[in-house]
Amino acid sequence: MSKLSKALKAIGLILKKPILLNTVLNTPDVWNEYVLKKYQKTTGLPVVKPEQLFDITEKTVSPYSFTEGGSLITDILLLKNAAASFNNCFFFEFGTWRGETSANIASVAKKCFTLNLSDEEMKALNLSQDYINQIGLFSEEKENIVHLKGNSLTFNYSELNTKFDLIFIDGNHHYDFVKSDTENTFKYLTHENSIVIWHDYAYNPEKVRFPVLAGILDGTPEEKHSNLYHVKGTMCAVYIPKKIKGEILIPQSVPDFIFEIKTQTFKR
Repeated sequence: MSKLSKALKAIGLILKKPILLNTVLNTPDVWNEYVLKKYQKTTGLPVVKPEQLFDITEKTVSPYSFTEGGSLITDILLLKNAAASFNNCFFFEFGTWRGETSANIASVAKKCFTLNLSDEEMKALNLSQDYINQIGLFSEEKENIVHLKGNSLTFNYSELNTKFDLIFIDGNHHYDFVKSDTENTFKYLTHENSIVIWHDYAYNPEKVRFPVLAGILDGTPEEKHSNLYHVKGTMCAVYIPKKIKGEILIPQSVPDFIFEIKTQTFKR
């Protein structure tokens, strides 16, 4: 089959089932090309080590469940150390899930806010009751965590009347949501020293997720782009208001640091 025939067939399928267009638009190659053409970034953001960002004082992750949909241990350590770099940190999180992240941050922050869809909105998306029941599983009993309900696209952030030291964007990872959450973060939630961290910027610590990168770049004010980095050993991107010398991402390179991990199991 010629390329023209394939293209015509694809167009025909999209006309019959328009939802397929979303699948095409969300393929990595489309967003890779978008980022390359608009921002000339072929390998993603410059890579920095966590210790280049702030002092590493926090070395314990608890709770941690090793279940689907959560963050890497290194992601949570990054967040805990970012929070610990502020006195009486105020933390805001897009996307609660089981509450592992906010439960960890609550141990080093003064107050945490976590935003998630309401039960009604999740039911409308045909999410199971079992899934809905797990929202905030680890965070709901923490006294310094405020659970907010709403859609991040329409939530009224100005009503919070608060500027946050650390913002974690980990909600819906489609481009439109990442862009909107990022825009709202810089418009309503940050002060001049705030740190912003995006989860799932990468599929794994060495493979960039270009739809998310596109949303980050399009949602972040252009004058702040030079302060965006990929944190080595994590799936996170970070904005921090200081200049750091980064490196080019080289997948499958020889590791220059390793971890010693000790685990202790607690029954819920």
